[in-house]
Amino acid sequence: MSQFIQLHLLTSYPPANLNRDDLGRPKTAMMGGKNRLRVSSQSLKRAWRKSDLFEMALGDHLGQRTRNMGEVIRKKMIAHGIDDKNALSWSQAIAGKFGKLKQPKDSKDKKADATIEQLAHFSPEEIQIIEQLIDTLAKRGSNPEAEELNLLRKNHQAADIALFGRMLASSPQFNTEAAVQVAHAIGVHESVVENDFFTAVDDLNIDKGQSGSAHMGETEFGAALFYLYICIDKDLLLGNLQQDTDLVNKTLSALTETTAKIAPTGKQNSFASRAQASYILAEKGVQQPRSLSVAFLNPVKPGQAGILCNAIDALETTRNNLAKVYYAGKTEDSYIINAENAEGEFAQLLNFVAG
Repeated sequence: MSQFIQLHLLTSYPPANLNRDDLGRPKTAMMGGKNRLRVSSQSLKRAWRKSDLFEMALGDHLGQRTRNMGEVIRKKMIAHGIDDKNALSWSQAIAGKFGKLKQPKDSKDKKADATIEQLAHFSPEEIQIIEQLIDTLAKRGSNPEAEELNLLRKNHQAADIALFGRMLASSPQFNTEAAVQVAHAIGVHESVVENDFFTAVDDLNIDKGQSGSAHMGETEFGAALFYLYICIDKDLLLGNLQQDTDLVNKTLSALTETTAKIAPTGKQNSFASRAQASYILAEKGVQQPRSLSVAFLNPVKPGQAGILCNAIDALETTRNNLAKVYYAGKTEDSYIINAENAEGEFAQLLNFVAG
């Protein structure tokens, strides 16, 4: 059976707009009949993957997710002395292996380029092969041969692809199944999205009787204690990373640290809504994974102890009750840090997850 690592985090964000909907409002969801703030898993994963923490820990094992790699290749070819016509043709041939080339809507108005239709995640190994091919073509001065365009690699050591997966619609044999599942972070209590009316002042508008305001606007925000659930299939991660246990452990440690410390970047300049998790429960074992979100089906109330303490109690009670019903009270191996009462050490948590 697969070994699963499950992370349960409680993180409190002050007034913020971490993740906006199409109207610019903080994302929300109805849960237990009450409105909750929400941060999408896509927003969270993007923030983690592009964080300095992730880069420092896994920089040599991170890919690039883009539609524009072909244009990067074309510019590099030109820099290597390849003429514009061949640079465009050859970069299109390379990019086309990763996705369907984007066609101009009107060829008279838009110059052809090497952009592809959908995002593709390029592993470091594939990028290195492309770089080598650019050098070869620049020296040889002739079209790439068919075997030289076999650029996609099923086996790679891109930690971000191994964690979050890759889908290539035109070449599904090179897809990677994601080893980590990330739930949307959800507020544990009822929340209201509020409006902030603001003005921007013109520093030189100093005429008598003038307020100085040159712009008025509104931005929306909310505050909540969020519950986040993450499930990692360690066996699948090992397979995705070619059984490299050192890299797997480094990847697990980096992922855990970023989930605890890195916030989405939305409206940070306006709200400085950076936070670290106040509570983390990490579990390891072979039992069927499960979220503990049902602990917050009924919104947590402040009470005398406060929302954070009550949320921790609700989560741990739910965990123990599920264990009693399904596993005769046996819970998975676990480690807890609780910043509210200074319980546990973060370094030990990382060792537990990556051990």
